[in-house]
Amino acid sequence: MQKLDPYAALRFKEFNIFLLVRFFLVFGWSMQFMVIEWQVYSITKDPLSLAFIGLTEAIPAVSMALFAGHIVDQKEKRTLLSICIGLFSIISLGLFLLTWPEVISGWAENTVLLGIYAMVFFGGFLRSFFGPTIFSLVALIVPKRIYPNAATWSSSTWQMASILGKAFAGLSIFWIGVHFSLCVVFVLVVLSFGLLLLIPKKPIMNPKIGESVKESLKEGINFVRNEPAVLGALTLDMIAVLFGGAVALLPIYATKILNVGSLGFGLLSAATSVGALITMLVTAYIPITKNAGMKLLVAIFGFGISIIIFGISDIFWISLVALFFSGITDGVSMVIRQTILQLKTPDEMRGRVAAVNSMFVGSSNELGAFESGVAAKLMGTVTAVVFGGTMTLITVLTTGFVSPSFRNLDLTKDMEAHSKEE
Repeated sequence: MQKLDPYAALRFKEFNIFLLVRFFLVFGWSMQFMVIEWQVYSITKDPLSLAFIGLTEAIPAVSMALFAGHIVDQKEKRTLLSICIGLFSIISLGLFLLTWPEVISGWAENTVLLGIYAMVFFGGFLRSFFGPTIFSLVALIVPKRIYPNAATWSSSTWQMASILGKAFAGLSIFWIGVHFSLCVVFVLVVLSFGLLLLIPKKPIMNPKIGESVKESLKEGINFVRNEPAVLGALTLDMIAVLFGGAVALLPIYATKILNVGSLGFGLLSAATSVGALITMLVTAYIPITKNAGMKLLVAIFGFGISIIIFGISDIFWISLVALFFSGITDGVSMVIRQTILQLKTPDEMRGRVAAVNSMFVGSSNELGAFESGVAAKLMGTVTAVVFGGTMTLITVLTTGFVSPSFRNLDLTKDMEAHSKEE
């Protein structure tokens, strides 16, 4: 048996540059989302306004996802990602201007809110391209035999950036205010754009260049539908994220339930990502391909329990620990899901499969924010979070009982097959 090399992916220079690009981009994106949530809630004092942030981003992301996947499979990945980052920098600049007192002096609050929601909407449009492009680019940078290791480091980088981005959002609001916090976001996005140009352009792996959109999308959907491991992982994680979106309600918990202000808000925001990062760094040393299905079920069940504990707690340190453990379980889930997708997806279909993944999981974060905001408005904040965690538990138990093939999923043979190919 080949010895596990926890640093296999890091031995490739282009992959290290890719990780830096992803770090700065996700740091900026995470920070921007938290700052905007804080700003919108400060203006409206209404949990439903937080729900609309998620919905505003999710609508274009879901609507464009499949078409974006088709474009990604037809185009050169490095160039496409650079275009996306360039456009994202314009959105960051727009949000910076919309929080500049000298610019919006005399504007009505509703006009400012409308402008913020418009920027979020265009950001959702770009989100539909980011996921498929990044997923496809990784596969062109590292060989197949180290996909699981690359997925671990890529996900760990995502979580580390998310940790620091969310934590720094709360701290920067406290130190320099919303306006200059968004200026920091703009600088980080521009920096990620510059780093991306250090990666050479990559070949297009799709042999069906010029294929009609209809046939291309049909092929991608059929692949996901007929691949039980991929469909099961995406469906399970989508439901968990959709109903476990407690993070969207953190401004309410920080200000009304736990009474910890913007500093506590930053710590709560970061707790989930800290747990996830620790877990994903550990998985670089421990293989997760064996009994992957059962491990995924256990991880998401633990996530549901953590969300319920957070929901009922009115003590800051208990809430912090609950979110930390939700991050640990979410980290395991993320690495396993990414490993399944990387090992089971053909090179020529990565964009379309990643697009479906963004519809199932990526956009469910925004839809989860909408669900949580609406539920908080109708049921109350605590009841909404507990309801979401309970639905997650029910989903896991149902999946485990009705799908023994997924419960018994093992990726060891897929790893061995890719090693033999090379």
